[in-house]
Amino acid sequence: MSSTDKIWTAGLVIIGDEILSGRTHDKNIAQVASWLQVQGIRLAEVRVVPDIQDRIVEAVNALRAANDYLFTTGGIGPTHDDITVDAVAAALGVPVVIHEDARALLERYYADKGGLNEGRLRMARVPEGAELIPNRMSGAPGIRRGNVILMAGVPHITAGMLDALTGQLEGGAPLLSETIGCWVAESEVAGMLREVEEVHEGCQIGSYPFFREGKAGANFVIRSTSQEDLSSCTDSLTDGLATNGYDFTPGGI
Repeated sequence: MSSTDKIWTAGLVIIGDEILSGRTHDKNIAQVASWLQVQGIRLAEVRVVPDIQDRIVEAVNALRAANDYLFTTGGIGPTHDDITVDAVAAALGVPVVIHEDARALLERYYADKGGLNEGRLRMARVPEGAELIPNRMSGAPGIRRGNVILMAGVPHITAGMLDALTGQLEGGAPLLSETIGCWVAESEVAGMLREVEEVHEGCQIGSYPFFREGKAGANFVIRSTSQEDLSSCTDSLTDGLATNGYDFTPGGI
């Protein structure tokens, strides 16, 4: 069976008492599922578990055994109940260590925010042998060890970590992309971007704003495993920009 015939799957463990109590509404299932679909990977199972180490270990081991990838969201912050790293390390049978690159990242991030204290240093802890997932939204990185990927629970931070992983996972089909640049404030076209993405299920649109020469602009990166879907989505996006009076630059700015 070739890699394009194989159906690649992922499991997702959502960790946190606040989800189970209803205090927080989960938004990560939908965004992880749609992101995976664009990578050519199917989200096969989701479990929501409390902040109890044995329950996290049980879920992680069950879902990583049944799937090509295992994702977790939640429980990698600075407080005592953030135990995902400990639980995943226990599931993998490895110790927890301080990742020196993570320590350096956090030291830089908190340099003008009161410095690195014991709680903040917790976010540099990883299962031994892990690598970091960049996080441009806040100081603390995500964590990847083999096919196990630990991400934040806050949806916009999760989104940034997923973006950093885009194209990094072996999946069912290679990822294709097109970039469109436009001198427009991202907020002015956010609704249109969402509408275009919604009608092109096999595509994902990433928006990357910038400010140059006193002007706001953005590059829009469309990704898909299907050239046909990619072309259709790109056409819809450029038509929408043109209809609204925005000049755009194929290939990006």
